Amino acid sequence: MPAADASPVALRSEKAMAFFHVAFGRTFAGSMRALRIPHWGLPDYAPGRPLVIYAPHPSWWDAILFMLLLRRYFISRPAFLPMDAEAIRKYPFMTKLGVFGVEQGSPRGAVRFLHTAGQVLAAPQHMLWMNAPGRFVDVRERPVPITPGLVRLAEIAPEALIAPLAFEYAFWTEKQAEAFAAFGPAMQASTLAAMDRQARAECMRDALTAVMDRLAQDVISRDPARFTAAIDGSKGMGGLYGAWQYLRAMIRGERYAAEHSPGQKAD
Repeated sequence: MPAADASPVALRSEKAMAFFHVAFGRTFAGSMRALRIPHWGLPDYAPGRPLVIYAPHPSWWDAILFMLLLRRYFISRPAFLPMDAEAIRKYPFMTKLGVFGVEQGSPRGAVRFLHTAGQVLAAPQHMLWMNAPGRFVDVRERPVPITPGLVRLAEIAPEALIAPLAFEYAFWTEKQAEAFAAFGPAMQASTLAAMDRQARAECMRDALTAVMDRLAQDVISRDPARFTAAIDGSKGMGGLYGAWQYLRAMIRGERYAAEHSPGQKAD
C-alpha cells in the first residue's frame, strides 16, 4: 500500500500504463462496438503547457475511455486522475496508472486535492483528467454539475490549458453499444483565474454543456460519416446466430460481414 502522502508523479509507472492499456482495450473491444469521435471533436491543444481535461461522469466506462483516449492522442503526456480515496484503498495498483486518492466531502480532502493537483500540473508536459461532477450523473442533467475543486484549478495552475470533454453511450444497430467522445476548445487558465469563482464555474459549465449538446446531436443523427472511429470493438450478433451467418455466407460464396448495418462499419 503506497503512503498516503506519496506523490502520484513518483508512483506512476509507464510499464503499468502500457500493460493496462492493452487490458482495457481488450475489455472495451469485447463489449463495445466502437469509440467514435466527431471530426470537429478531435483534440488539438498546444504542447508545452499543462493540460486539464474535464468531463461528465455518466458511466462506469468513463475511466476506461480516459485511458484509451490518452494513449491514443496524448501518448507523450504523463496523465493523472483523482479518484475517491476509499476506491484507491481497495485497488492500490491504480496508483501506478497515475490515479491518486481524494477524500470526499471534507475540507482536509479538498486542500489535499489542490496540493496534489498543483504538484501534477507543475510540469508542462503533464495532464490531469477529471470527472466534472465528482459523482455519476446522467448526460441529460442540466445544469451540468461542476465540483468546486475543478473550479479552483485555474488558481493553482494559471499557466495551464483547461478543456472540456463530452461522453455519450448509445445503441445504434448492433447488439453492442457505441461509445462517443468529443473534445472542446481549450480555455486559458489565466483568463479563468481572473474571474470570480462563480463566474468561472459558469464559464466552465457553459463550455462543457456546449460540447455535450453538440455531441448529442451527432449521436442522434446515427450517421457514422460524422465520426472517426478511434477504437474499433466487437461486431455482429456473435454466438450461434453469428456462426450461422458466417456458415450461410460460406455456402453461398459471399463475403461475411459481421455488421448488422454495413453502413456503420468503423473506420
